[in-house]
Amino acid sequence: MKTLFRGASAERLALKFLRRQGLAHIASNYRSRFGEIDLIMRDGETIVFVEVRYRRSSRYGGAAASIDRHKQRKLIRTALLWLQAHAPNAVSRFDVVAIEAEQRINWIPRAFTA
Repeated sequence: MKTLFRGASAERLALKFLRRQGLAHIASNYRSRFGEIDLIMRDGETIVFVEVRYRRSSRYGGAAASIDRHKQRKLIRTALLWLQAHAPNAVSRFDVVAIEAEQRINWIPRAFTA
């Protein structure tokens, strides 16, 4: 339960941060048979799929390093389903919001590509 609480807390923190950067919130915790996307935002005309990661320590590479190729593939497949249903002609990108201890936020726009 602690992990779920931390995850939800990190997502709320990331959402507030991204809104302050000018992005508009579209959806949270979108699920498909392939996986889940934490936040879906709009940055101008671009749909932004955001993976939020929290780590207490950077001992094993930190929050951003935990998004491996397998996780990226799951996010891409899930995003494609969302795009087909909601915005088939939209330009999109994948961002990461990595939150380390003391709520230090590292926003990585275009963290990976499809």
